[in-house]
Order: sequence, then C-alpha cells, then structure tokens
Amino acid sequence: MRQLRLQQGKTQAELTGPGMSAAYLSRLESGARFPTQRAVDYLAERLGIPVEIFAERTEDDLVDVVATLASRSDGERDAETRDLLVDALARATDVDPTTRWQALALLAQLHASRGEFLEECEVLETLDVLSRELARPALQVYTRQRVARCARNRGDVELARRAVREALELGERHRVRVPAADLLRSRLLLVSAETELGNVAEATRIVLDILDALPAERGALTAEAYWTAATVSTRQGDSEEARRYLDKAIDALDSREDITLWMRLRLGAASLCLQSLPPRLERAQALLTAVEPVLDFAGPPRHRQEFLFLQAQLAFQSGDSDRAAAFVAEAEEGLQLLTYRDRIRFRTLQEMLAARAGDLHAVARLNELAAEVQRTQMLELAAEVWRAAAECAVETLSPTA
Repeated sequence: MRQLRLQQGKTQAELTGPGMSAAYLSRLESGARFPTQRAVDYLAERLGIPVEIFAERTEDDLVDVVATLASRSDGERDAETRDLLVDALARATDVDPTTRWQALALLAQLHASRGEFLEECEVLETLDVLSRELARPALQVYTRQRVARCARNRGDVELARRAVREALELGERHRVRVPAADLLRSRLLLVSAETELGNVAEATRIVLDILDALPAERGALTAEAYWTAATVSTRQGDSEEARRYLDKAIDALDSREDITLWMRLRLGAASLCLQSLPPRLERAQALLTAVEPVLDFAGPPRHRQEFLFLQAQLAFQSGDSDRAAAFVAEAEEGLQLLTYRDRIRFRTLQEMLAARAGDLHAVARLNELAAEVQRTQMLELAAEVWRAAAECAVETLSPTA
C-alpha cells in the first residue's frame, strides 16, 4: 500500500476521506490491520489502479522500490521512504545480488542524507562484503569511497584515509572507468582526511595538484575544490589565502545549478569565517542570512542543524551569550545530524557557555573532551578544544570574571 502510494507521490492525507480515516490507513500501511475488501476497493479507486495490483508481489517488490526511490530528490527522501526500502530488503530473500547491491547503496544514501551516520556505516559494511563477493572492482571502488566519507563524518579519520586510498588504488590497479568527478571527489576526501590528521603539508600538495588540473572555471567540482583548499589554508593559519579560495568557491556555483551544494558552500564558508584569525563575523552573518530563506525547502535536515549551530557560534563570538545559549538549546534536539567534528565543537561551545555562566566544572569537562578527541588522532580538533579549556580557565581565574 505504502509503496503504491509513494510511487504516485501522494500523502496519506490525500487518500483519506469519507470512506477511510487517517488512523485506519496508517494501521493498514504499518501492517497492524488487515484490509477488508471494502478498504481495498476504496484505495484502488483513490489511486486509480486495478484491485489486482494489491496482490503480493515479493519478487518484484524490491526492484520496484529501488526504481521508485532512485528517481527522487534528496528533499523527497524522508524517513518513510527509508522504512519502505528497509521493509522491501527484509522481504526480498531471493533476489539478484546486483539488485540487492543497488538497494543497499540507496539505503546508505538515505541514511547519509538524514545524518544517520551509524546506520549508514552498518549498511556500508554489508555493501562492502557484497561488493567483494560480486568481484566487481567498480562496485568495490564506489563502496570504499562511501565508507571513507561515512567514517570521516563519524570521526574515524584514520579509516577514512585508509578507505579512500584503497578506492584510488583499486581504481588504478583494475583500470576502473570511474567518472572524473568521482575521482576528483575521492582525492578531495583524501585531502580532508590528511588535514584532519595533521598532515597539512601532504594535504596542501594534493590540493594544489587538484587545482592545477581543474576541468573548468565554474561548476560543482570547481567549487568543492576551492572550498577544500580554503579549509587547508585555514588550518595553516593563512586567513588571506583562505579568503581568496572561499570567494572563488562561492563564485563558481549558482544556486540554480545545485541548490544543496550552494547551501553547503555557504554554511562551510561561514564556519571557516568564524575559525579565521581574527574571525570574520560580518561575512559569516551575511552568508547565514543568504542561506536562511531556503533552509526549509532545500537540502537535508542536517543543514538546519548546522545553521543553528553556526548562529550560536556567531552570537558567542559577538559577545551575546544569551542568544548563543538560545540557539544551542534549539540545535541540541538534532545534534545527531551533525558530523563528529561539529558535535565536538557543539559540546565545546556548550561548556564555554557554562563556564561563562559560572560553572566551575566546565573547564574539567573541556579537558576530558580534548583528551577524548586526541585519542581519535584528530590533533587539530583536539588542540581547538584544549585552547577553549585554557581560555575558560583564564576567564575563571580573572579578577573581573
């Protein structure tokens, strides 16, 4: 029932009426109630389909679901479509392995778009095993790329670096015909991992090679490359170079070309502006103001959480602790949508606000957090938390505090 409804792009509310309540339809779709013949006739009429289509079709079910969901945009891939795919996978006990691979790859994408990084990694583990069983190098390359991205989002940067290196080596060894865009994004992911692990010189070497070989002056790939270069320059403390790269990244992409990436670029640029020395507060505010009107109808839910967190950081750095605390409280409900790096920064900001409010234990908690991050080998992020702990300690000891 749910699959047929979603294939037509209809909501539950559009199928209810005098002949069926919303509560009853919900119970039918969840399997809690078995439909009467009257209900079947009613729903078939509302959907404009023959009654026979409701017959059990387990062999074709997974194929239909994959085909239906693959054509949907990120904004349309919600929890309901994720659950639909999970159900179809569970029922498909005897299905072509390639179809199962496609379904798992799509499910991993659905988890990623919703910020469900733990669930995404679990699916990718199964996908990785299946890719090896199929002995298809192209599928193995794709899977290792996805494993790398998910690992980075979860904070396992060493695994991210290892997985993306394996993907690049597999592609070269088997001469896999990987799209140029995928190859470039893999190298950018390697730059990100090397930067997080403190290997800034190696990250700089790779990103400069990428910039020299960019296929065009505009477009999504060019924007991502300059954005990555700006991140590396920020880690090096070169604010002027970072600013130059950021401007190029933003100028390289129009919102009509890729609205989701357009938003990511501005959120990422605002974050880098807040990290620069000195912070570029006015520029960060301008970038966030540009993004705010499209948050509710474009991009995945985690974009709103990133926006709220950045607003909190901006308010804190502007000296408005009350406004920062309000944004932190609002963003906390969706904390799981943020990447590991942003969750650590979020917790750091929480403790800095607590310290500013007079919590004498906040510095100790920051020290514990810094030690936790250091164990992940994300040394630059750990140093950021150590600095925050030191600043809070100085404020606590200050006679004017």
